[in-house]
Amino acid sequence: MAPLYVARATATGGRHGHIRSDDGLLDLNLAMPKSLGGPGGATNPEQLFAGGYSACFENAVLRAAREAGHKFADEDVSVTAEIGISRNEAQVFVLSAALDVTLAGVDQATGETYVKRGHELCPYSNAIRGNVDVKITVHVR
Repeated sequence: MAPLYVARATATGGRHGHIRSDDGLLDLNLAMPKSLGGPGGATNPEQLFAGGYSACFENAVLRAAREAGHKFADEDVSVTAEIGISRNEAQVFVLSAALDVTLAGVDQATGETYVKRGHELCPYSNAIRGNVDVKITVHVR
């Protein structure tokens, strides 16, 4: 099956380098975070992953709600993603993810249903399922 969309970006210089998308909309310097011994001062792959995952997951939750006949306003849903990097027992770098989802205008059980379905729909969740630990917390207001 052909992709519906293809994003293309090129990295040079690894974690101390630069990334640029083929359309030039993404054009960023990279730096190792201070907490990992780097200079900081620029973005890093984990921040980029967190931004992409949070946006994609929020959209999946909105879709799940629409499937159930509920329409949220844009400001009624927010997702904060935390992407951690650590070493496993073999000293290989691995990622972890935590998603903090806030929904307005629904009860806890309904919110959890939408988030669970969103986790099934989200391409990022599907890409890392079974390989990256994902903790999801749902808040309603």
